[in-house]
Amino acid sequence: MLIWSILIALAGAFCMALGSALQERDAVRAPGRSVARLGFLVHLAQRPRWILGTLGAGVGVALHLVALSGAPLTIIQPIGVTGLIFAIVLSAVFNRRRVRPGQITAGGAVMVGLAGLLLLFPHTAQTPHMATGTALALAGSVAAVGSAAYVAAHWLPPTLRVLLLATVAGVALGTTSALARVVAANAVLSPTAVLSWLTVLAVAVALFGGLFQQNAYRTGHFAAAYATLLVVDPITGAGIGALLLGEGLPATPLDQVLATGAALLAITGTVVLAMARNRNPEAARHSAGDAEPAGPAPSTTSVHSTTTSGDSR
Repeated sequence: MLIWSILIALAGAFCMALGSALQERDAVRAPGRSVARLGFLVHLAQRPRWILGTLGAGVGVALHLVALSGAPLTIIQPIGVTGLIFAIVLSAVFNRRRVRPGQITAGGAVMVGLAGLLLLFPHTAQTPHMATGTALALAGSVAAVGSAAYVAAHWLPPTLRVLLLATVAGVALGTTSALARVVAANAVLSPTAVLSWLTVLAVAVALFGGLFQQNAYRTGHFAAAYATLLVVDPITGAGIGALLLGEGLPATPLDQVLATGAALLAITGTVVLAMARNRNPEAARHSAGDAEPAGPAPSTTSVHSTTTSGDSR
């Protein structure tokens, strides 16, 4: 059973990486400026390949959950991190680019660091609880920080923009995971727990995070975006669990030092991926917008109208 769970976890990691790589293709090609608005998600939701990628990622999540049913979290969670290498290779294949040894090395550093963090954080089975007021404050904080980051992203070059956008996406998705954990754990005791404000907040924060995730892919630095999401999402979830749900942090001084070292290793690998010259060539068509220190981008309709009026003159 353990072997099958490991194989299922590997298949899940591959499906999530494949789905994300497919999403990146349409995120880069979508019309508009380099940092897109919420209508960007509406546009993507109409693209068959992006929908296929979303379904692929969903299958990956389902396989991951199936694997957890047959093997401990300490085994399955680190296996899920292998999706980063799959993502790097798949993105290179789709964009007809060579995989550089430095990318694999940096990806390996992220995987080792993140796997170490996942193993060092304690795992509790007690039912978590969160008051609606606390959840509202948490979601509001994510929205406030994300809004500031959205504005700042317009002034940043792609290598820094991808880290900022993907970090906000990871924080939002990690927050979503924490809220979903509370809802799911309490739904086991009472199915009506699903019909709560926490569920509404989880969906809203997930959509907010999805906007930043796709904008991070849009920079063309897919490996860096995917690595950042892999690192920030579980760290945020673990942090919320420790601070608000009573799930704890690494207990001994040795575990705390090792966790800090693992986090630094994962962050270093992510920064190397962001700085590497492995940008999706199709993202170059947004380079003019990247260089302009402009404010928030106008909508696609506005751009089209301006162009049309210019042509008529």
